[in-house]
Amino acid sequence: MPYSPEHKNNTRATIIETARMLFNIHGFRGVTIGMVMKQAGLTHGGFYNHFDSKEALYAAAVKSFLGGRGAQWREEAGIDPSRLNPEMAQHMLDSYLSNEHLADMENQCPMIALPSDVARASPDVQQAYQELLTAMVWLFENTLDGPEEGVRQRALSMAALCVGGMVLARTLPDSGLAMEVRDAAHKAASDMREVSIAPP
Repeated sequence: MPYSPEHKNNTRATIIETARMLFNIHGFRGVTIGMVMKQAGLTHGGFYNHFDSKEALYAAAVKSFLGGRGAQWREEAGIDPSRLNPEMAQHMLDSYLSNEHLADMENQCPMIALPSDVARASPDVQQAYQELLTAMVWLFENTLDGPEEGVRQRALSMAALCVGGMVLARTLPDSGLAMEVRDAAHKAASDMREVSIAPP
């Protein structure tokens, strides 16, 4: 008896979520299809019922963060994309550059965990990665005041500080320096959020 579409969708979602966590921890090259399927409690051969290749799974895993673990993370941080106000931008900065986010290897944003891998990956993977950045920039851009051109520049800079600050902090063996880097990124990004536009 064939499996129902719902069962197939649930199995696919399990594979994607398992892969997302493993890629975050081990990187693209450190993860095999066998590892993913074993961790998901599924047979190796079943993989090809859902994906053509590991690259296709990688793209799906990166893309899944926005609506999956990322949505849960935003809710936990009090970030509501339907309420576009300066408070939401600050919630994003506070949560993204937090100790908790840095320590959560399995569930960290793929923009922190995977930049070097993505730079060498297929266009589909790079597009999925870009969608994450675009979503972050969109949130900042729609919660800042000022002329449109200046707002866009500040939103891009804030996103770069968030991702870059966390990438550096993740790679530094000196935890004190790592905290200094994150604190500096947080302050600079917060200062950009609070820029007021002088009257003409």
